[in-house]
Amino acid sequence: MKFSANLGFLWADRPLPEAIRAAKAAGFDAVECHWPYQESLPDIKAALDETQLPLLGLNTRRGDATKGEMGLSALPDRQGEARDAIDEALDWGAALGACNVHVMAGFAEGEEAEACFLENLRYAARQAASKDMTILIEPLNVYDAPGYFLSTTAQAAEIINQLNLPNVKLMFDCYHVQLSEGDICNRLSRLMRLIGHIQFAGVPARGRPDQGEINYDYIFSHIASLGYSTPLGAEYKPMGHTEDTLGWLVRRQ
Repeated sequence: MKFSANLGFLWADRPLPEAIRAAKAAGFDAVECHWPYQESLPDIKAALDETQLPLLGLNTRRGDATKGEMGLSALPDRQGEARDAIDEALDWGAALGACNVHVMAGFAEGEEAEACFLENLRYAARQAASKDMTILIEPLNVYDAPGYFLSTTAQAAEIINQLNLPNVKLMFDCYHVQLSEGDICNRLSRLMRLIGHIQFAGVPARGRPDQGEINYDYIFSHIASLGYSTPLGAEYKPMGHTEDTLGWLVRRQ
């Protein structure tokens, strides 16, 4: 089993190039990030080249973070901004060799929001295809992100199946799924053909994966049995120095 460090949370106190080097030193096989746009793209690229760590993905911009926004692509009155964010993320991803872009939906509901999200995902998929990249959508749990447009794997699967585009996939975050739906292993089995990336964290605190109610040794074995071999994304809040939380990784090396 291989693992990716999500640098939105791990080593978040360091500039992204330094965090990439720290992930390499810790033994991670890949990295991913949230929003790298305030940092130096050439410096990030240099760190990726130096460490030879693949960048699995990044997110489209949230929108106005000071207002708590969590994406724009399901907001009918923000389509121009949403597409600018998609283009930006794909440009950065292509320059950094990233595999995926997570298109964030935002806080919205109803048929108009769904139609807007579908239209923006079609646009994103077309743009991503020319860069050999995949678009990801991710359900967020109802406790951390109440009102987020996408909240369940069933809803995400319906959207992906309706689009029927080969480069639109599900980001399956075990933390979010456990809080909103549970039944992680059966859902992984049913949805594997739609999954483009898997993430994990301890539940309920979103801390390190060897603490909390989930037996990740069992889940990781189940994922391996399904033939999934892409690095799994460690997207948890260290609650201290990241290095002090990596016992779970050391035991698997």
